[in-house]
Amino acid sequence: MKRERQDKMENKVIVEVTDMTKMFGSTVALSEVSMVVRTGEILGLIGENGSGKSTVTSIIAGMQKANAGKMTYKGKDWEPVSMIDALEHGVGMIVQESGTVAGITVAENIFLGEMSGFKNKAGLIDRKAMNRKTEEILTNIGIDHIKGDMICGSLDFQDRKLIEIAKVMSKNPEVLVVDETTTALSQKGREIIYEIAKKMKNENRAVIFISHDLDEIMNVCDALTVLRDGKIIVTFSKDEFDEDLIKTSMIGRELKGDYYRSDYDGSYSDETVLEIVDGNLGNQLIHFNLSVHKGEILGVGGLSHCGMHTLGKVLFGATKLEQGKVLCEGREIKNEADAMKRKIGYVSKDRDVESLYLNASIKDNISVGGLDAFAVKNFLIFSGREKRYAQKQIEDLSIKCGSMEHYVSTLSGGNKQKVVFGKWIGRGSEILILDCPTRGVDIGVKQAMYQLMYKMKKEGKSIVIISEEMTELIGMVDRLVIMKNGMITGEFQRSSKLNETDIIQSMI
Repeated sequence: MKRERQDKMENKVIVEVTDMTKMFGSTVALSEVSMVVRTGEILGLIGENGSGKSTVTSIIAGMQKANAGKMTYKGKDWEPVSMIDALEHGVGMIVQESGTVAGITVAENIFLGEMSGFKNKAGLIDRKAMNRKTEEILTNIGIDHIKGDMICGSLDFQDRKLIEIAKVMSKNPEVLVVDETTTALSQKGREIIYEIAKKMKNENRAVIFISHDLDEIMNVCDALTVLRDGKIIVTFSKDEFDEDLIKTSMIGRELKGDYYRSDYDGSYSDETVLEIVDGNLGNQLIHFNLSVHKGEILGVGGLSHCGMHTLGKVLFGATKLEQGKVLCEGREIKNEADAMKRKIGYVSKDRDVESLYLNASIKDNISVGGLDAFAVKNFLIFSGREKRYAQKQIEDLSIKCGSMEHYVSTLSGGNKQKVVFGKWIGRGSEILILDCPTRGVDIGVKQAMYQLMYKMKKEGKSIVIISEEMTELIGMVDRLVIMKNGMITGEFQRSSKLNETDIIQSMI
């Protein structure tokens, strides 16, 4: 299918990519990709993890170079030397990974490399002026709870992502690339992105919008380009959007088997395997009690700052309670080492910072969780045993990689997440705590993860899914608890009649 459109005044070509090819070693990331980006348009890019979406946009935005091909921007050859160079010339990108510096203030992050513009007559940086300008930038895009003098490291992942958005938008770009940013944001944060995209479209600028949320991308975008295995498969105009056709174009086949669970048997054992007893932690957990049962998929939902993400860390022993206890089969969990000994695994929402070593190999990331499974006397490592251990997880989880020795940083979001799963599944975890496990993951990988969770449940293992996606929770869990202001405000059992309207009443 080919899309034909008139090159009207309000939809001029602003970026054009011709025959772009990109290699990572022997892996072909892009193969002779050609595409155009037009003013006054929000262009969606969608495809499975590893399809080339982030690669082509990162080249447009100056993050890396192509091996072959040509780009133009505003009709002139376009070869930005860096993301800073690209942004200075009007092409900005909000990356999927974390892009802030933790140990400095919000204002210093916004004006990193540009603070000399705030020097006073004495040659010193006027930090009050810099903070005021920062807060003006934040307010202009609808962010009023973040102050310029706050230390970035003290903020949660979502707020750090909002700072990145503000930094890019402070340059008033002509072209904005949004690379799976909405997966890290609450609904309020997503609305900020949507408003920015809409405003840019109305001002005859351009947006490239990458997302795995098909409903979102169909709602937000004016056109949609599908990539698969480094090639552009098809571009749909708005009036051609069809969910089933887009999915088939993405994966090259129809999805087989169930996506979410098809059963409504929410049964599980009466045996409690993990619990928090009268837990208190600031305003995140208040006199909190929760039990997880053997063979149960327990869902935890709520608005972004309700305390549910803190709960995941507390259950794994990564965050210590001020009062109360976390017990696994009656024994107290005091830290992560205790949790691991008790066969508990934890997948963080902030995957790239808390769950992976990006500049280490796939093999090392998987095997670090399983030393007690393959190391002799827990310290003597034989290379062959370690490789067999890692290879089994690579094969079982279908991790796409040229070699287990490749750095995790070279993988797509979905394959990174598979590596995290492999680390915990490989060591035989009986309890998995999953915080936003399908964030930044395509529909094919999501389906595989959901099927894996259901298989683990049937094996008598226990899973806690913490998620801001109501459809995911309704589709997968046996029991759902809703949190608000550090407390449980609703509890629901699996049912064909359960719907978002009932649940939302407990959240707001």
